[in-house]
Amino acid sequence: MEHSGYSKIQMFALVGLRMLIGWHFLYEGIVKLLNPNWSSVGYLMGAQGWFSGLFQSIGRSSTMVGIADFITIWAMIIIGLALTLGFLLKPASIVGMFLLAMFYLAYPPFPGIESSAPVEGTYIIVNKNLIELFALMCVMAFPTARYYGIERFFARQRQNAVPVTN
Repeated sequence: MEHSGYSKIQMFALVGLRMLIGWHFLYEGIVKLLNPNWSSVGYLMGAQGWFSGLFQSIGRSSTMVGIADFITIWAMIIIGLALTLGFLLKPASIVGMFLLAMFYLAYPPFPGIESSAPVEGTYIIVNKNLIELFALMCVMAFPTARYYGIERFFARQRQNAVPVTN
């Protein structure tokens, strides 16, 4: 195996972080997929802060809610699978960061903004979505999938490919 330049504990921490975030995305997507009553309409309509008008306008349109639900569910499942399995890490991370940014902006934890979304605690500026967004940025910055993931398999296949000569 190609040497990563990271110690075993560094690689364990980075791969572990990648897989835990992947599991979180995958689980949340599957739970939403399997719940026939799940919809983003309540979340969208309760949005607070600067972009609340945008989120609420999506929530008022059944067509847009259907699109938002579909994108949310399948993006979470695909991102979760990609991160967990170590495949297409960079695109999955970018889409995941965008999705987390949207969740953050829908309910920004800023002083003076009353949140109607259920939360585990009281936050000021930093919440779990922002933390996971930055953790995902770290996952993207360190190419762990090249060493522990499906990307390693494809890299080996490319490396072992015999060039065709005429």
